[in-house]
Amino acid sequence: MKPSLVIMAAGMGSRYGALKQLDGVGPNHETILDYSIYDAIQAGFAKVVFVIRRDFKDAFNEHVVSKVSKFVDCECVFQELDDMPSGYSLPADRTKPWGTAHAVLMAKDAIKGPFAAINADDFYGREAYFAMSEFLSSENIKDDSYAMIGYQILQTLSESGSVSRGVCEVSDDNMLNYILERKTISIVDGKLVDLVDGNHVTLRGDEVVSMNFWGFTPSFFSHLEQSFVNFLDNNINEPKSELYIPTVVYELLQSGKCSVKVLDCAAKWFGVTYKSDRQNVVDNIQKLINEGRYPSSLWK
Repeated sequence: MKPSLVIMAAGMGSRYGALKQLDGVGPNHETILDYSIYDAIQAGFAKVVFVIRRDFKDAFNEHVVSKVSKFVDCECVFQELDDMPSGYSLPADRTKPWGTAHAVLMAKDAIKGPFAAINADDFYGREAYFAMSEFLSSENIKDDSYAMIGYQILQTLSESGSVSRGVCEVSDDNMLNYILERKTISIVDGKLVDLVDGNHVTLRGDEVVSMNFWGFTPSFFSHLEQSFVNFLDNNINEPKSELYIPTVVYELLQSGKCSVKVLDCAAKWFGVTYKSDRQNVVDNIQKLINEGRYPSSLWK
């Protein structure tokens, strides 16, 4: 079975200051999302499931789905605050989404086989989609055998401010051992550091990080459901708490319920954490077009 692609596009990029999923960065107003879908189609993904908010369904259909549905099977699902398990009620003061794990869970009914999950606003590189498609298309894939695309941390920084990254420990045979979320990574006085409790922790620069490009089998949805219930039991009254995919994966690793292969490839990541990152993305896209990697008009 050919894999599907779940694209998490429900967030409003608070630091970026706009709905960056629909911001045109290509020569004909193509978005990063357009290039991700184009690369996924080239790599053999057969369906794209968009996780969006219901209140921008019309704009999303106009700018994205109407174009790409001619080339690949598409479906939209909705991430809303009140999408909660039976027996749980939305707290009155909750305005923040429940996190990336909840976003992927919303795609459960739209997915029938192996799938990848990505952020809508990150450019992952075509090689990443081919590597993930090959893993997910394997006839020998097991129910709880998952995968992650790894990037070197130095390739994922922003010149405009600090970034948060899931720093990974990877075994010699490319299996994920654990993920440590580092929240405030930047270059200070020529050194790569993370600010922890007011102190700088120095990093080497070649650490592998997760940029939220994951590969799963449908068994992951059952794990997500249980993890979300556990999360609500402990955090429902904390209005800014979120459940993230790496948190769920790490808990599964610790309990021996899954394995995660870290897929190494030559893909280059770039994205728009801050609004000032946009020009770098535009320049990188144009460079790839000049090199013949993409047509100047993507969907013609």
